[in-house]
Amino acid sequence: MNSLPATGPRIPSQLVLLLVLTFTTGIIDAVGYLGLDRVFIANMTGNVVILGMALAGGDDLPVAGPVLALGAFFTGALIGGRLTNAAPRDWARASTVAFGVTGSLATSLGIVAMIFPPRTDTAWGFTVTGLMAVAMGLQAAAARRIAVKDVTTVVVTSTLTGLAADSRLARGNDENWARRLLAVVLILAGAGVGAVLLRLTGDAGVGLGMLVAGLGSLAVTVVGHVRHV
Repeated sequence: MNSLPATGPRIPSQLVLLLVLTFTTGIIDAVGYLGLDRVFIANMTGNVVILGMALAGGDDLPVAGPVLALGAFFTGALIGGRLTNAAPRDWARASTVAFGVTGSLATSLGIVAMIFPPRTDTAWGFTVTGLMAVAMGLQAAAARRIAVKDVTTVVVTSTLTGLAADSRLARGNDENWARRLLAVVLILAGAGVGAVLLRLTGDAGVGLGMLVAGLGSLAVTVVGHVRHV
């Protein structure tokens, strides 16, 4: 009797899906920072640092945008927590709802923003920033509940720390090095894509970046729901 060929370790689909969301987050943050007056829509650490420097008298640094993004992200994470905390630590119906809302909001805003590009320090610009930050907070809370180690979809500081601290160079065992490296590379690649879209399409780049990220999020939502719910 022929034995079955050996196969490598199975890659959890949740990991792949959250890595895709990490890539889309890079796009969102790039178009927000470059197109909406240096505001991070998903990376709240950056906003806290910018706000601190601005309040200390840093030249030409925004205050209103980072404050709005921080408050909106917190609100989105609060909503996401209430939605998903009662769900199991896996992809559940609540996860589909959370990621679906994030993707739908990014897609819808992207389409409108391509037609009516948001401007810095305008009501429409602040509206786009606030709504997208709510969406990113919602995504972060839902991803946190799924609890794929080292992949939060919105930040990579702790991921990069783990990659270094657990490496063989640090006398570690290289735990989860591949996923950690991928998370860093994908958010980097997403930011690069966002910057290129802005450079190639001008004012429409903010909307186009959100549209691309939103469609990616919706694809993740559909695949995740079909495979896990």
